[in-house]
Amino acid sequence: MIKTSVKYPYLTQDAEIYERENGHKIVLAHKEGELVNVSTWVKTGSINENDINNGISHFLEHLMFKGTHKHKAGEFDRILEAKGAIVNAATWKDYTFYYVTLPKGKDDGDLYLAIELHADMMLDPVLPEDEIGSPFDINNPSVTDKRERHVVIEEIRMRKDQNWTKVYNECNRNMYKNHPYKRDVIGTPEIISQVTREDIMNYYRTFYSPENMTTIIVGDFDKKAVLEKVEKEFDFKGRKNAPKHIYEPDKPENHTVTVINNANVNTSYLMIGYLGPKANNLKENIELDIISIILGDSTSSRMYQNLIEKQKEPIFNLAETEHYQFKDGNNFFVQANFKPEKREEALELVKKEINGLLENRITQEELEKAKKKIKSRFAYSAETVSEIGETIGYYMTVCEDLKLIEDYLKDLDEISIEDTENAVRKYLNLNNAVISILEPASQK
Repeated sequence: MIKTSVKYPYLTQDAEIYERENGHKIVLAHKEGELVNVSTWVKTGSINENDINNGISHFLEHLMFKGTHKHKAGEFDRILEAKGAIVNAATWKDYTFYYVTLPKGKDDGDLYLAIELHADMMLDPVLPEDEIGSPFDINNPSVTDKRERHVVIEEIRMRKDQNWTKVYNECNRNMYKNHPYKRDVIGTPEIISQVTREDIMNYYRTFYSPENMTTIIVGDFDKKAVLEKVEKEFDFKGRKNAPKHIYEPDKPENHTVTVINNANVNTSYLMIGYLGPKANNLKENIELDIISIILGDSTSSRMYQNLIEKQKEPIFNLAETEHYQFKDGNNFFVQANFKPEKREEALELVKKEINGLLENRITQEELEKAKKKIKSRFAYSAETVSEIGETIGYYMTVCEDLKLIEDYLKDLDEISIEDTENAVRKYLNLNNAVISILEPASQK
């Protein structure tokens, strides 16, 4: 194995990365206390899907808990929850991850048990037909099966009824021409109703490969013993690695794209989306985090103060920003909820705030306040084994380099007002924006 040490801020010992001959990576991080976190991050999500199997990553995530050849469906959760564990998983565009957080137990016994069960689930899922449910015609209202296929479809339907989801999906679809990021992670009822067990198992065998997996153990334990335990339990039995796909990032349009939709809503929703730098471009990502905080991250932000607090006539109910990090290029969003009859005025006011980042220069006080907030969040992410596990998983899977974390605080300190202004010019030009608006049907 190849060993690499990383100086992880706020931890008392270096994090250790072990890369096995088959490509499987193991990360051990020391955090004092009785709790431990065991997780595996898989480099697959909607980035590896197409129009035929969109949603299969999320569906598989559900099915991974439905038993192995050693343990029937439900045993994994029952055994670990009896030990006080929190067990969960998540799927996003670049990854799917599974985790267990629990007290390590006497002589680390429960930690070793968690590693055994976790590895068994990751390497030997049965995906039983009686848990998946048979494929069916989505237009047949008489189908009332309650198995996992229907659970996921109901989740899709509930999510698509959410107003912000409608606005986001429309914005996201128009930000990308070719890249798989254009698809919704959760998929569609039409696809999930028809995808077969064989389709799902083939997807699992292809992408749940050694090179695509990073297993992370965080806590206070004997590193040598735990490393040997993970090596033993994660026996891939010669499983082949997944084919490598390199997707060319989409370039933004050279003009503003505006999409307006109608729905049964009482207020109007606005999302302005921009394509940003890749996740491993640490400095520019921190710059955009700073900009997000200054522009619309809290009640002290420019947007909240100028659009909500100081408006003589109330127009906005909400005005904020979001910054999503992705391997092949981030997204920066400016969002607002406002009175439907004030659409043009609301849109101009939001645009004015974005342009104001250059016209009304960011002050040193704003910059330092944003840096302080980021440092506080960064420190908080090292307070619990779960947060540490998630941060390591993100850097290993999305950024593909945990070493970046060593320079995080230094890079943050070195960012100047000029740096943030350059980032605004480069990434937040309204000529490169996609504007998605959802408003009441009466406004059509």
